[in-house]
Amino acid sequence: MGTLMVSVSGIRGIVGDGLDPIVVARYASAYADFVGKGAVVVGRDSRRTGESVAAALVGALTAKGLDVVDIGVTPTPTVLYAVKTSEARGGVAVSASHNPNEWNALKLLNAEGEFMTPDEHERMKRALDKTTERFVAWDAVGTISRDPDALERHQAAALAMDVLDLDAIRARKFKVVLDCVNGAGAWFMPEYLRRLGCDVVEIDCERTGVFPRLPEPLPKNLTKTMTATKEAGADLGLVVDPDVDRLVLIDERGEPFGEEYTVAMATDFVLSKIKGDAVVNLSTTRAVEDIAEREGVKCWRTPVGEANVVKKMKEVGAAIGGEGSGGVIYPGLHYGRDALVGSAFALQRLVEFGGTLSEYKASLPSYQIVKRTFPIGDADPDAALAKIAEKYAGERVRTDDGVRVDFEESWAHFRKSNTEPILRVVVEANTAEEAEREAAKYVEYLETLI
Repeated sequence: MGTLMVSVSGIRGIVGDGLDPIVVARYASAYADFVGKGAVVVGRDSRRTGESVAAALVGALTAKGLDVVDIGVTPTPTVLYAVKTSEARGGVAVSASHNPNEWNALKLLNAEGEFMTPDEHERMKRALDKTTERFVAWDAVGTISRDPDALERHQAAALAMDVLDLDAIRARKFKVVLDCVNGAGAWFMPEYLRRLGCDVVEIDCERTGVFPRLPEPLPKNLTKTMTATKEAGADLGLVVDPDVDRLVLIDERGEPFGEEYTVAMATDFVLSKIKGDAVVNLSTTRAVEDIAEREGVKCWRTPVGEANVVKKMKEVGAAIGGEGSGGVIYPGLHYGRDALVGSAFALQRLVEFGGTLSEYKASLPSYQIVKRTFPIGDADPDAALAKIAEKYAGERVRTDDGVRVDFEESWAHFRKSNTEPILRVVVEANTAEEAEREAAKYVEYLETLI
């Protein structure tokens, strides 16, 4: 079997080389056993394999007696919102998020419209071995219905968030360059921004489902969009990933705002309106901690993964949360990363700030972050992580998600990816030079271990 990544983030693989109809049906059947009975919402991003994967998924779910509500090509956060605001007992987003064209995935939700918790995911996995032994008779097969209005309800709810002043945003008449990488955002994001009064310049907003570049919204993949933002004289650029749960910003100079700073911006904005704690993962910028401290609230850190962040947010009643990959989680709408929320927050924050996006960035705590990936091949990543923890045992170390080491002027986080056969190395320091130097040192050390 080819590459298949199974984690709390879902089941993800290369179509035809790890993710095939038999694998999809097996996991869908186990998920159906987890849900039990009732309806499941199914949505997908735009990628070419979406219909095929969804067909195998829907076939298995209905063969288990569950009803399926198909909401078509939509953002992953729309699937979350549709489950939360309906009687559905679960939901599945067919999307490999930031992975390239050849990948696809099943993102599995619980009855609250949130990603399955680690405990729930373990419970489902225990059912895998026997799940395809039990299907219902012909007269108990589930129904399939369509709900084409789910996306509009999600957009309307986002626009109705009480922390927004729509009249003020619309009066500002922002000029925005929008890059949807031909993903699900192409189906609605241009019009969504126009509803916010924006003059929209579209980049890769075609409804083809074929990504013209690597879809992860990192600066190295966004050179065309950064140039277009500057040349258009735009106020900012907005870039979403294929399933529209991640948002990154580009300033008026065509420079990256930094994916880490999407959640810093959202934290700064929400805490100016609502008193409450913030929750981010272990790989997210220290700027969020600084902003929370300034506002007199606590910043909590969790293992990487939306489900982990959401679990802690609910425990502490957080006002805002997210992940440094550009994911904003605002519980005032729903417990999930959502670029519709992040986009509106960015525009509102700029209205209230009054200056340019680059000037706003300069007003935030300043850190530089470097992210590296290290292929692990057949090596044991856990042994390498144990060696790292041992090496830095005299520092502040956390080992609940790989190894995070905090120093006075920097921090480093080493972890296995949930979605790819690699080790991730994230380093943050006060300057880019220092962060690069530290990252190079850690990668060199990893080479001696693997």
